[in-house]
Amino acid sequence: MRRSVSEFRKLHEDDVLVLANAWDAGSAGLVARAGARAIATSSAGVAWAWGYPDGDMLPRTCLLQTVEAVCRAAGNLPVSIDIESGFSDDPVDVGELVREVAGLGAAGINLEDATNSPDLLCEKIAAVRRETRDAGLFINARTDVYLRELVPEAQMRREAIDRAELYVQAGADGIFVPGVTHPDDIEAIVQTISKPLNVLADDDLPPLPVLRRLGVRRLSAGSLGAKLAYGVAIAASKRFQTSGDASEFASSETLNYSEMNAVFERG
Repeated sequence: MRRSVSEFRKLHEDDVLVLANAWDAGSAGLVARAGARAIATSSAGVAWAWGYPDGDMLPRTCLLQTVEAVCRAAGNLPVSIDIESGFSDDPVDVGELVREVAGLGAAGINLEDATNSPDLLCEKIAAVRRETRDAGLFINARTDVYLRELVPEAQMRREAIDRAELYVQAGADGIFVPGVTHPDDIEAIVQTISKPLNVLADDDLPPLPVLRRLGVRRLSAGSLGAKLAYGVAIAASKRFQTSGDASEFASSETLNYSEMNAVFERG
């Protein structure tokens, strides 16, 4: 059963909501078991799990099946679904998609501008708000100004703030700025926008205590977990194909059969 959106909103109020993003039901169940306060999906991880590249290539049916499975595996934890740019340039289509996502139990979504016009994302946010008015879904609007270097470096802070303000006016509940790492930029964005700021984990990002002091309210791992899991698994598989030795898959962190089954007993 979906926890209320109001509870999800509260997780953004007093501290940094740290999200180790999941990419399927299995990873969602394990992240929940690891003590997560909420579950958020990685769009890249979800796409790879279905055998598609990241970048609005995932079929709508696959996305919706993932939403249902992740919400089921997450138990009573609130779930936020990354829907990239909504898999459509038509705001009406995006609104209808998010209505289905909310109906399957999600408490929030990520919706990005990517390389599109900020006006288009504003239209999509407004359409989502109309379609999910009863559900009150938490809309986390992502701007890719830093991540995709959409403007010269000297203009990035101003551009990100301008876009964030537009998205808030359109109905966004939070702003996601992946790629921003400098404390001065982070602080300026936090002080300017009226909604919680979400940043993406990065080697150059300040440590959590500093992010907390700067006013960040959400920290996402993005695709890091999926890349780690797949990387470790494929490396062990390569060794096994040469040696045939089961010990290639041995690790102190490997879960046994019973432990894995126990994660999903409630499902």
